Amino acid sequence: MTETLTERPASGNGAGSGYDEVFERHRQVLLGLAYRMLGSWWDAEDCVQEAWLRWRRATADPGTAPIDDPRGWLVTATTRLALDQLRSARHRRETYVGPWVPEPVPTGRLALDPAETAAQRSTVSLAALRLMEQLSPPERAVFLLREAFELPYQEIADALGIEAANARQLHRRAAGRLDRDRVRFRVDSGEHHALVDRFVAAAASGDRKGLESLLARDVVLWNDGGGRVSAARNPIYGPERVVRFLLGVMDRWPRTRAHRIEVNGGPALLLDFDTVRLLLSFETGDGIIVGIQGVVNPDKLGTVATPDGEPYFEYRPEDFPPA
Repeated sequence: MTETLTERPASGNGAGSGYDEVFERHRQVLLGLAYRMLGSWWDAEDCVQEAWLRWRRATADPGTAPIDDPRGWLVTATTRLALDQLRSARHRRETYVGPWVPEPVPTGRLALDPAETAAQRSTVSLAALRLMEQLSPPERAVFLLREAFELPYQEIADALGIEAANARQLHRRAAGRLDRDRVRFRVDSGEHHALVDRFVAAAASGDRKGLESLLARDVVLWNDGGGRVSAARNPIYGPERVVRFLLGVMDRWPRTRAHRIEVNGGPALLLDFDTVRLLLSFETGDGIIVGIQGVVNPDKLGTVATPDGEPYFEYRPEDFPPA
């Protein structure tokens, strides 16, 4: 994001008075808001496009009254559209095949603002988006508008059409529900990158024990295939099972090309098996990996390109015969 939601552009009157430019200045911020709400870049783009159409209808007639607070209007429209989509998406996810993991998005496409605090940036991580699935749609909206964009409660209340006291209550309830797990997405960036580096190095050498030593005793791996490709239908628990699963996947293919990439503001590992790709994103805490999000559903990897050039490492099963 290149601006915050608290910045207020000058108002105008009619499509010919700068309203198009106003919307474009806010587009990236609105995408960031919708994506955090929905966990899907595709749905976020649809949401912002609908906000644009409503904005155009509201500003097309030069005779209409000017919108005094364009930023507030756009935030309100996008939030309410995202809430509607989120309620519909929750019903779809009840019948989703296997674990549901948010859609990973290259960090560059998210245009994260370097001025954001660590807490603000953390709300876009796959770990945070997955954990926020346990919140109700209104709780998620209030939590994100407060935590990620630092809006006052009154502005949040105005966007949702509720009282400020209700917004405070929803935020308190959401924070309470997430407190136990928020350590998983509020971590030291240097430590997080170092742990992922060690994991990648152990995977490159087929070091089963080394991989297991980096995982918490209660580590969980979610593998999202969405019924589109073969994937684990249930979460995988424990370091031995997680490592057995990951190395087993690599052993099934003649060659695995592994690339270090960055998605959602953090490091990830993209495993390319020629016809299938698997993206792994990591949750860390207290110096150890506590969770892994795996995305193999090709519908969710559309924005993630396989990097050009040589892979970080190649894995061939014949190079690592069973002990």
